[in-house]
Amino acid sequence: MRADRLISILLLLQNNERMTTRELAKELEVTERTIHRDMEALSAAGIPVLAERGKFGGWKLLEKYRTNLTGLKADEIKTLLLSPSFEHLADLGISEEWKEARQKLLAAIPAPLKEDVKDISNRIHIDTSTWRQTPREMKSFGIVQQAVWEEKTSNSIREGR
Repeated sequence: MRADRLISILLLLQNNERMTTRELAKELEVTERTIHRDMEALSAAGIPVLAERGKFGGWKLLEKYRTNLTGLKADEIKTLLLSPSFEHLADLGISEEWKEARQKLLAAIPAPLKEDVKDISNRIHIDTSTWRQTPREMKSFGIVQQAVWEEKTSNSIREGR
């Protein structure tokens, strides 16, 4: 759907600062001609997209232009930035939705917090490839997760800090 693609272009440009027509076309699985038409549509809608020519050129948004996503709390953002098991997302048929939601979330985060967000998304990775087939409760997982978020070490946990 074109409206979804236009929003995706906007979010991709916010997250990547600059992208070529070829990169956008590949990411969105459309032709380069479609990207050019979409850029014209964004411009006509008042979105400040700029085309820069040359070896290091590409499409970008006018500096400081941002879309807004409000209402998310810090803990909700942390939860959304955890690295999921892509195999499980694919099995559930939601890997593309997760990818699009992540782009929207990253685009909404203010510039000063961007580096912190990259750090958050790299702190915890759950490798489910070796998990047992039968489900079972893992009580210690919640404790470990809390310790990571609070940047506690095993010594500080033992000492009650």
